[in-house]
Amino acid sequence: MLGFDLDGTLVDSNADLAPAINHALASIARPAIAPDATRQLIGGGSRLMLERALKLTGGMLEPEAFEPVFDAMIAHYAAHIADHTLPYPGCLAALDELAGHGVALAVVTNKPAWLAERLLEQLDMTSRFACVLGGDSLPRKKPEPDQIHEAIRLMDRAGRFAMVGDSSYDVRAAKNAGVPCAVFSFGYRDMEPAEMGAELVLDHWDELVPALAGLGEA
Repeated sequence: MLGFDLDGTLVDSNADLAPAINHALASIARPAIAPDATRQLIGGGSRLMLERALKLTGGMLEPEAFEPVFDAMIAHYAAHIADHTLPYPGCLAALDELAGHGVALAVVTNKPAWLAERLLEQLDMTSRFACVLGGDSLPRKKPEPDQIHEAIRLMDRAGRFAMVGDSSYDVRAAKNAGVPCAVFSFGYRDMEPAEMGAELVLDHWDELVPALAGLGEA
């Protein structure tokens, strides 16, 4: 069984997240953030992403002022969720190869579940996954282990589970759940991949299946 983070792992979504962030900032007359810089804001969930953007452009808002800005960002993103987002090269082929070997696959993301499901549907990826768990699916999200435990329960399969992600949230969730983790070096990382403590660091999706086979043998 495998659990996959979504943004920065399965898909490169910055080209659709960046306009949503800047739309929200424009609603309160904040300056726009360059797309290269917005990549550093992604990870940990939508609210944390907006909080980082606000701190970068003038500081946090009071809770009552934050919510309308957050709602503006989510509404814009939901309307343009797959305008430019694509699976990473080699992703779909690797997922299909894993499924061909009988491996059950899940999405374990801090993105709100309804947005994760909408994105996967628009990219025609939904059928590849046994379940989708978002940041609001349970009371706690990554780096807590709850989503991983729930994914294992929902897939109801015997055997080992491994997490695949791109950030320390994924690695810490895996460690808290007592399962191994692989990270991709090209995602929206919050620290250097080699410093995250994952069992595997990969540079391309083509490396995943052979690396997991080696991990299983170990």
